[in-house]
Amino acid sequence: MENVSELKQFLAIPRDIVLTTHRNPDGDAVGSSLGLYHFLRGEGHTVHMCVPSEYPGFLGWMPGIHDMVVYDTDPERTQELIERADVIFALDYNALDRIDKTGELIYSAKAKKVMIDHHLYPEGFADYQLSEESASSTCELIYDFIQLLDKDISITPLIGECLFTGILTDTGSFKYSTSPKLFRIVAKLLERGVDDVKIQGMVFNCLPEKHLRLLGHCLANRMEILDEYRTGIITLTKEDYETFDIKRGDTEGIVNFLLRLKNVTMAAFIHEQPKITKISLRSKGDFSVQQIASKYFKGGGHLNASGGASFTGLASTVRKFKSILPEYKSQLLGEADKVK
Repeated sequence: MENVSELKQFLAIPRDIVLTTHRNPDGDAVGSSLGLYHFLRGEGHTVHMCVPSEYPGFLGWMPGIHDMVVYDTDPERTQELIERADVIFALDYNALDRIDKTGELIYSAKAKKVMIDHHLYPEGFADYQLSEESASSTCELIYDFIQLLDKDISITPLIGECLFTGILTDTGSFKYSTSPKLFRIVAKLLERGVDDVKIQGMVFNCLPEKHLRLLGHCLANRMEILDEYRTGIITLTKEDYETFDIKRGDTEGIVNFLLRLKNVTMAAFIHEQPKITKISLRSKGDFSVQQIASKYFKGGGHLNASGGASFTGLASTVRKFKSILPEYKSQLLGEADKVK
């Protein structure tokens, strides 16, 4: 981060701070927001969190999560907080269109803007930027940010729990985007008193019954394997959403089950929403789903985890996805051959 000393000096006195993150916040978005929220409050700042849409239910246990202001349900309060802020943090996103109408408010705000993120191709809207594509998660970068402020001693077990949760979920339980540095950070969080077993249980072992029934339906009735392209697809219709009463966060992680198959290099989860069709892509090795998401589905993300959307309906989106597979056939087969 450039000019960190300047930002450090600015934050040396109490400020009015707003933390923002992307629509449909996941574990990393929520964990980084809450970790920084508790840290900054401990430093004497007035801190609020604003999110475009509701957080997923499986994260409802996290301390402070109910303090989040949701734009979809309270746009006036969101606007009020952003307009009066001294500092606005952009967490786990690098483009203002990722946060819908909240992005318009931030663009016009007079506050200093700080981006902390690990996605590709950051936009230049922030005054201060901590952007590292190789980082496992934004929570890892929040840890780095606290270090840059020389406030390591301020990392409490509460802050550590938030950061550990984001790291845990964004790495798929330490299966993706890991590094020696990451494990050193995690070790330090455990030394601070983070109970990793408890958090694993809260995140992965507290599902309602419908989650397993939905997963069973996806694998038994909605899964298609295209052996020729080493690709797996799971689809969900609007009717499926009604039948299983699917809410925000209920489909989290389903796409990853396809990657458990030895000969699957790319996994696609394509699901029909009321107005758009969303697509989540995952991959193994060096195969870039980010390229596909940005080129064909107006999305983006990471090398091995990206997403996008279309406005043409489920069947049409599936056809479009299948139509581009020949373009990537040699790469898909090449990655599959590596695991033989």
